[in-house]
Amino acid sequence: MKTKIAALLALGMVASCVGAENNVEANIRKNIEPRLGGAKIESISETPYSGLYELRVGGDILYTDKKAEFLFIGHVFEAKTSKNLTRARIDDLNKIKFADLPLNLALKQVKGDGKRVIAVFEDPNCGYCKRLRQTTLKELNNVTIYTFMYNILSEDSFTKSKNIWCAPNRIKAWDDWMINGKVPPATPASCETPNAKIVALGQKLNITGTPAIFFTDGTRIPGAVDLPTLEAKLQSLK
Repeated sequence: MKTKIAALLALGMVASCVGAENNVEANIRKNIEPRLGGAKIESISETPYSGLYELRVGGDILYTDKKAEFLFIGHVFEAKTSKNLTRARIDDLNKIKFADLPLNLALKQVKGDGKRVIAVFEDPNCGYCKRLRQTTLKELNNVTIYTFMYNILSEDSFTKSKNIWCAPNRIKAWDDWMINGKVPPATPASCETPNAKIVALGQKLNITGTPAIFFTDGTRIPGAVDLPTLEAKLQSLK
């Protein structure tokens, strides 16, 4: 009987702790969410540093205290090592399963032996995407590049992506536009494209800007990078 009572008390303590934690989360949502301009807090978790709570908001991380009296916007660094703990956490949370990418919806370009593999989300009207394509990706060798035409800038982006997807040689049409500025010719309206599916995919992967480069380990680099940076990343995957 004593054993049974002890077990019930233990369960009660666990339930109380869970309830307290839920109260903390509810209080944080109540006090912080109205200050986020309509954004929602996706998850709340206690961190191991300074009593801060981590708030996941739209693929980013914010911090608050237990009482939600203060909101901290910025990155936390480990003083001894200068490691960016927030950046590491964001990278971990944003990891994807590369094998799950629907590569049949992407343009496929093989350079050299093609052994290294990356996936890039680009808008055809994105200036940074063009810069990446004209420099880093043009010079990168021994790689297979899967390009998802992710149209987020304008309706014209959908038109250009359609004409490129429906062109006889998709890769040539893409490079002609992104590298040489040659507008892709119009194609029949009946030609079907994966435009809508790629937009949905990008939103699911929380891609808020282009370019975005994904690697086989599931990590990503948002934005245009130079060749040494991209090579270093690819080397680190070996």
